[in-house]
Amino acid sequence: MARWLPRSTDLTRFCQKLNRVKTLEDDMMETSFNRCLSTIDLTLLGIGGMVGSGLYVLTGTVAKDIAGPAVIISFIIAGFASLLAALCYAEFGARVPKTGSAYMFTYVSVGEIWAFLIGWNVLLEYMIGGAAVARAWSGYLDSIFNHKIKNFTETHVGAWQVPFLARYPDFLAAAILLVATAFISFGAKVSSWLNHIFSAISMGVILFILIMGFVLAQPKNWSTQEGGFAPYGLSGIMAGTATCFYAFVGFDVIAASSEEARNPQRAVPRAIAFSLGLATGAYILVSVVLTLMVPWHTLDPDSALADAFYRRGYAWAGFLVAAGSICAMNTVLLSNLFSLPRIVYAMAEDGLFFQVFSRVHPRTQVPVVGIVVFGLLMALLALVFDLEALVQFLSIGTLLAYTFVAASIIVLRFQQQKGDVPAPAASGQPNPEPHEGPSRGELKEYESFSDKLQLVDRDKSKEQRKPGQLKAAFEPYLEFLSDFYPGEVVTVAVVTLMVSAICLCSILVFGNTHLHLPTWSYSLLLVLFSLGFLLSLLLIWVHEQQHSTQTFQIPLVPLSPALSIILNIYLMLKLSYMTWLRFAVWLLLGLLVYFGYGIWHSKENLREPRPQRVSARYVVFPGGSLEERVQAVQPSSHPATGMPDSDTDDCKR
Repeated sequence: MARWLPRSTDLTRFCQKLNRVKTLEDDMMETSFNRCLSTIDLTLLGIGGMVGSGLYVLTGTVAKDIAGPAVIISFIIAGFASLLAALCYAEFGARVPKTGSAYMFTYVSVGEIWAFLIGWNVLLEYMIGGAAVARAWSGYLDSIFNHKIKNFTETHVGAWQVPFLARYPDFLAAAILLVATAFISFGAKVSSWLNHIFSAISMGVILFILIMGFVLAQPKNWSTQEGGFAPYGLSGIMAGTATCFYAFVGFDVIAASSEEARNPQRAVPRAIAFSLGLATGAYILVSVVLTLMVPWHTLDPDSALADAFYRRGYAWAGFLVAAGSICAMNTVLLSNLFSLPRIVYAMAEDGLFFQVFSRVHPRTQVPVVGIVVFGLLMALLALVFDLEALVQFLSIGTLLAYTFVAASIIVLRFQQQKGDVPAPAASGQPNPEPHEGPSRGELKEYESFSDKLQLVDRDKSKEQRKPGQLKAAFEPYLEFLSDFYPGEVVTVAVVTLMVSAICLCSILVFGNTHLHLPTWSYSLLLVLFSLGFLLSLLLIWVHEQQHSTQTFQIPLVPLSPALSIILNIYLMLKLSYMTWLRFAVWLLLGLLVYFGYGIWHSKENLREPRPQRVSARYVVFPGGSLEERVQAVQPSSHPATGMPDSDTDDCKR
């Protein structure tokens, strides 16, 4: 039985395969894509991904059912929380200007299997998100025509009463996705110009809403007679924050498009900052206008803005708002269809997904196979499936990607850069003066032990610390950490930090409700896990990190990524158990794809050195002596002995 058990060396090698990181090219600006996108193009792509149907639907829903007029505070907090994740994406997008977004960022710093799972979840996130927006687009247009499209389809095609399927096939939603797929296939420049048109119309409508809204504003709608500014209190504001957070998830389209940016080192961070700032401002100001135009408790959650203008006697303005909503949804559709094939391309290019998706059209310079295939899949989802039960699944994939990108920032910041070797002493330096020490060819004898200690301390102080090494100021107190490889302690501390964050957030979310912990144990566990989180943070901070001014870097590392990690984990644990169950099933399917295809076709797997087969040859000489020669089958050298032929001959018996 023992011979069937895996050996420890095999297990170690298998774990190394799972956690191998991507080897980046020396010239990261080289690409098969067309680098044609400017900062403005990327900014409008980000705005299109964030300011969509959420502006016209989410604001009214949160204001009426969750937070009241205090939805403004919810959007401010959610915008700050999104900023933490966005800054992590901005640093990675500038340092690694390759398509793939969170998948690529995880692959270059954390490991292969984690990157695959992130990419696998992002695929489903974009497919469900695009199909859900297409159905919302169809429903919004149908409501303008008094649901004539729905009634015609149910009459002539029929209605279904099947679980997980829609009541009727939504041909309009599938058609808009197919049309968008065709436009995306024409190239990045065509997609960008189309996004410019819809974004310009959408922003024009938003500007009209703000001007007309402030003209029609009535401050009494925030008075105590109408329930006050924060009728649901602090708990309502925080619950609204968790919902409003998902309005900002579209900025990762900028990172996914970095391989098509002209100057990604400058354009990606600026575009993320501009788009997130404009989107946050739009959400806050529209929330102010909406809750001042009509009392918050009378809002229509499905079409709050259009209904508010109808009720104030401006029916024509309601039609204008509806048109702006459709244009905004178009930008979200384009954003999803633009990002999804590029992430699939990055996975296929690395060998982790089917190779056919890595083909780039020679004329349009886009991954046309991925665009067509996933556009058709998205249209099929929108046509027949009821996506309301699956929409919440989008949140967990996004939050998981944010968490791994934040952790990757910490790991990568404390790693040595590629080609970082100890700098040799410059040959052009003048010889030291006699009082500074002996010259190069001169020997000095140190008689006492204290002299030797002073020499070692002086050499250590002159030594330049590399990223991942313990800071010199803390070495006298944490000397035992100096024995580890640079970055090794930081990696362990990041894992400990994430485990502490999971435990801390689990106690906060489930401690009083599901676990029914007594007060003393609840407080004790909070203190213990908080200490574990803070100590891990401190252990990371006492090590040297990279200080580069060539590209954008997120400030306050490791504090900023750590705050993003704990916030994302907290929001993930607030999701329903059915969401986690669907997530687990999707992960299992992903693992089947990875272990069935990805791990064997990975380009990093092909780069690994193959073990050499060794054979022993016995030669009988005329004298009767027996000589054994050990030699490799393929190469001329001797990997088994690590010596050339002459050295092997010396080892003859």
